[in-house]
Amino acid sequence: MIIVSNRLPVTAKQEEGTVQFVPSVGGLATGLRSVHAAGEGLWVGWPGIAADALRGKETAVCRDLADVHCVPVFLTARDVRDYYGGFSNRTVWPLFHYFTQHATYDRGHWDAYRRVNERFAAATAEVARPGDTVWVQDYHLMLVPALLRARLPDVRIGFFLHIPFPSYEVFRLLPWRREILEGLLGADLVGFHTHDYVGHFLDAVHALLGRGHASGEVDGGERPVRADAFPMGIDYDRFRTAAEAPAARREAGRIRRHVGDRKVILSVDRLDYTKGVLERLEAFDLFLAENPAWRERVTLIFLLVPSRTRVEEYRDLKRQIDERVGRINGRHGSVGWVPIWYLYRSVPFERLVALYRAADVALVTPLRDGMNLVAKEYVASQVDGDGVLVLSEFAGAAQELGEALLVNPNDVPGLARAIGEALELPKRERVERMRRMQERVAAHTVEAWAADFLAELGARGRPEHVPQPLEREAADRLAAAYTKAESRLLLLDYDGTLVPFAPTPAQARPDRELRTLLSRLAEGSRNEVVIVSGRDRETLAAWLGDLDVGLVAEHGAWVRERGGAWRATVSRDAAWKARVRPLLERYLRRTPGAILEEKAFALAWHFRRAEPYASRLRVPELREELRDLAAQLALHVLEGDHVIEVKAGPFHKGLAAARWLEREWGFVLAMGDDRTDEDLFASLPAGCWTIKVGGSRSRAAYRLPGPPDVRALLARLAGGRR
Repeated sequence: MIIVSNRLPVTAKQEEGTVQFVPSVGGLATGLRSVHAAGEGLWVGWPGIAADALRGKETAVCRDLADVHCVPVFLTARDVRDYYGGFSNRTVWPLFHYFTQHATYDRGHWDAYRRVNERFAAATAEVARPGDTVWVQDYHLMLVPALLRARLPDVRIGFFLHIPFPSYEVFRLLPWRREILEGLLGADLVGFHTHDYVGHFLDAVHALLGRGHASGEVDGGERPVRADAFPMGIDYDRFRTAAEAPAARREAGRIRRHVGDRKVILSVDRLDYTKGVLERLEAFDLFLAENPAWRERVTLIFLLVPSRTRVEEYRDLKRQIDERVGRINGRHGSVGWVPIWYLYRSVPFERLVALYRAADVALVTPLRDGMNLVAKEYVASQVDGDGVLVLSEFAGAAQELGEALLVNPNDVPGLARAIGEALELPKRERVERMRRMQERVAAHTVEAWAADFLAELGARGRPEHVPQPLEREAADRLAAAYTKAESRLLLLDYDGTLVPFAPTPAQARPDRELRTLLSRLAEGSRNEVVIVSGRDRETLAAWLGDLDVGLVAEHGAWVRERGGAWRATVSRDAAWKARVRPLLERYLRRTPGAILEEKAFALAWHFRRAEPYASRLRVPELREELRDLAAQLALHVLEGDHVIEVKAGPFHKGLAAARWLEREWGFVLAMGDDRTDEDLFASLPAGCWTIKVGGSRSRAAYRLPGPPDVRALLARLAGGRR
């Protein structure tokens, strides 16, 4: 595996004419260091020192870095200024965090970003080989996946964004928005911290590139691309062990002795306008003003780590913070008590853990944050299990740490009230909330995050799962095989294959062209045409029952052979629906635009027309509840294109097709577009023609873009029928 990131896990420093290397700081380097150390892979990145300053020492740097499995990308001071300080941190960072007022759109910065991304891709291509796995990290390198794909089409590429992906309305402000999306779609798997960010990305891909998506798979293109959420964790054992160590206990005790009997509130952040630091200070000021009983009974330890000190906005923010801290201490302080202990510095890891352990309350209230690992570090370090986490609902961690006191950091009075609530929360409730969060943080570590991402990436792009485009040569061979065969079986899905998807199921009625085409195919003396659909039998009979074709309804629950009557393949009664229907109806009410379709042996919950944000929120919840209920009732849950279906089972399209496959055929063609058709493809013997409709991975051998292409192929076959 090859990791590619802006910075290497070690940073070069010049001391007395020699280049030394020290471990890099930051969440990304720390989080991936164990992944890198565990294997024989490489890490490609900038060593942290401008090429201008090396003065011919590049060869020695490469040699020293090779010893720790690192590959340097050398950047000039101008590159660093324009690509990193410019486009990455003055355009992407503020825009993706919704601070549009700070975003600049400088063409020179964009040119530098593109040029440096090309350099990273070239450096990676030099060391990568076909079959390797490349994992590209974060917003600095969003063009690399496509640039690398052009050089090495046979490598497996993953990308992870460690900051939020903004809503489409914000993302579209970026002049180079299409180039960014196309760069990301060079990956096989694009990862984000939360499902919200996944949804925003897919919305942008659809709106700007015209590429739809189903179940996280981006439609169209030459390869399937999946977008999914992988919430990043921390090295839980490292923090837990350090917090339990005698040194941390002694340091935490020293802090408590200095504070006395007062409650300790802790704030840990680097200097950044996204962190909500000014709003946090304002809320603490308001809390003290409205709760005089807490004066001299609480201390806020305010640790601020320097960051981007040369950027004007950050210097101005630092000045405002200094002034506000001084004003609060001057207004509320007294002899022997300073409300805020202000520390503007980095602190060693052991002291940071001791601060976490000593704190009764942690304020983690960014205005916007991709994940925020400080919240998880505090939870891991609470060895007594008695702390309270006050957490911004706009941090990605809020979706995992629901037992925290969640706040809107823009609501200063609300945040002030949350501080009071945290200080007065009963011990029993504090302990229970912290216990649940610790269990979750302990289970979802950074190692588990990396393993989950790499496992999903490992399942992507396998040759046997990527259908080849049905281009002219293959189509000619298919047509020749059809013409030559004495007996032919055509197994055709309906929705998404023969007809495009419609806003509602009832609107996908077959048009005259399709009915004529199916009639011509069915008239062939050598042909057997079977429509293998998830539709209910009444609809199929009404729409296609007069044609000389076989019909399979409800994914195989009902079968009607040509000229025969409907036969059920399921013997179970419908009593189970009384347990499932109320759950589906409850989510129907909570998801505007969703509809419920009832079939004899199935209930289908369609969300194609549902409001996108509501469906992204509700579908995972519904899926989870259905999984538990289905296990209790021995039911089957399957997902298609914007539909979740619960069925009595066991039955599927492959079992239904077995009735026809008992006969000998000279030619078999099966076409379908979603997961339910995979059972059909899997049931077919070797030598059959299988075609996936759409751009996602499949057991099928070939793929076609959509229903118009399917009809064109069938029309060609119908023209040569006998």
